[in-house]
Amino acid sequence: MTEIAYRVTGLGCRFGSRQIVSGINLEVRRGEVLALVGPNGAGKSTILGALTGDVPASAGQVELNGKNLSQWHAKDLAKVRAVLLQSNQVSFPFTVREVVEMGRNPWLGHASEAEDDEAIAEAIELTDIAHLVDRRFTALSGGEKARVSLARVLAQRTEVVLLDEPTAALDLRHQEEVMQVTGKLAKAGRAVAVVLHDLTLAAARADRIAMIDGGELVAIGAPREVLTAERVAKVYGIEVHVIDDNPGGHLIVVPHRL
Repeated sequence: MTEIAYRVTGLGCRFGSRQIVSGINLEVRRGEVLALVGPNGAGKSTILGALTGDVPASAGQVELNGKNLSQWHAKDLAKVRAVLLQSNQVSFPFTVREVVEMGRNPWLGHASEAEDDEAIAEAIELTDIAHLVDRRFTALSGGEKARVSLARVLAQRTEVVLLDEPTAALDLRHQEEVMQVTGKLAKAGRAVAVVLHDLTLAAARADRIAMIDGGELVAIGAPREVLTAERVAKVYGIEVHVIDDNPGGHLIVVPHRL
């Protein structure tokens, strides 16, 4: 199987008369974490939505495993890619365990259904929610809901994982743990695309970074190639220091404060 899970060519997306993204060319590869970064409203979530199939392309195309995304049946798509959206809402008071179990729904009647218990237990452990399994999802904090929702995604056990701001509501420890999980998924051969706002976290945990601004791809490559002080200042409109953390081998991006 090719290392390329998603190939995006000339992608454009519109909402009504408004052009949200245009001319996007990128690949999501197996065995790596691709971070989508950029200021608010840049189009990151729209691009991720195009990958999930929830946002239609007005131009260009999105291919998954060499086949145009529009040709995929929804049931088959759910066996290949799992999605974590920004909103972690559940309308009914399901328990945490029940929410995680929902991740196994695509495999009902499939041979992989035999893996249900193992997949659910692994997801619960990876997201550190064992102490929450009997609580109602609706009674959880925002950070707890985010971790439970991630566990549902992990329980799905797909070859591609798409995450929209999975660390936004989390404390420092759980931000690190979530991004460590994405790294483990990539090392196991899965393809991971994740929308992040924290540039330092992206630099530390992503293999490649795609920087989006004004609906366009302004740079893509290794963290050191993309996260230059000049580029970050231009895209985000604020002067920054990009510090090379030599012992850890990672970049640290901080605003220039007067």
